[in-house]
Amino acid sequence: MNILYAALLGIIQGLTEFLPISSTAHLTLAGEALHLVDKAHPELWTEFIAVIQLGTLVAVIVYFWRDIISMIIAPIRDLASGALFRGMSVWNPQTRLAFYVVIGTLPVAVIGLSLRHVIEGTLTKSIPVIAGSLIGLALLLWLAERVARHAREIEQITWLDGLVIGFAQACALIPGSSRSGTTITAGLFMGLSREAAARFSFLLSVPAVLASGLLELSEVHRGVFTFGMENLVFATIIAGVTGYAAIAWLLRYLMKNTTMIFVWYRIALGLLLVALLASGVITG
Repeated sequence: MNILYAALLGIIQGLTEFLPISSTAHLTLAGEALHLVDKAHPELWTEFIAVIQLGTLVAVIVYFWRDIISMIIAPIRDLASGALFRGMSVWNPQTRLAFYVVIGTLPVAVIGLSLRHVIEGTLTKSIPVIAGSLIGLALLLWLAERVARHAREIEQITWLDGLVIGFAQACALIPGSSRSGTTITAGLFMGLSREAAARFSFLLSVPAVLASGLLELSEVHRGVFTFGMENLVFATIIAGVTGYAAIAWLLRYLMKNTTMIFVWYRIALGLLLVALLASGVITG
């Protein structure tokens, strides 16, 4: 890998982590095209992705820092005042939001740890799986847009919303699904507005991405450094900068537009991959 490849991969990670089009799919396709994925050690590519995801984690924290600080302080205040023990109806709204993020994180934590070795293996690099996921979630997102009521904002989220969207986040462990794609889709099905679904999706990503990134860092293989430490750092920084821009753009976009542009993009890319696989241009 060289510095130009690192910059390209950082841009891809930053943009596709938050747009509902799958960062894993795009990074893996780019990695295959640049001959960076070692077929003998596919776990190294998974670790590389997890490391540069920390850049997009920083982007979320910086963009939503006021919300995150409030979600930390509010439960402490409710605990000090005794409100925490008097039922959720008297909790600060930010305390409830923090609680729903915790609920939503449990499914991906349990499923992710249980299936970790499968996820880190060849599944992440399977082009047929990526193609199927791109098209499959596109159809679900299209259906969600058709039936969505867009009736509730983020202040009206319930524990059931948090749990359902949390299970949707766990589905994003399938490559090609997209964390933001699955969670925004679930939010729309639950009746949230597009912006509310996206905001909760981004907040929900913080503990999951932080945990997966730190876990990979703690057990990182030396082989991942064959990409070059300076390339890892540079790609992570670029991912953070482009990720911040992607968050700001998507939230503004969803205030006035549907997600159909992403539906058609996912279908087009998925069908392209199917055609390339069928013609033998690429292999699974």
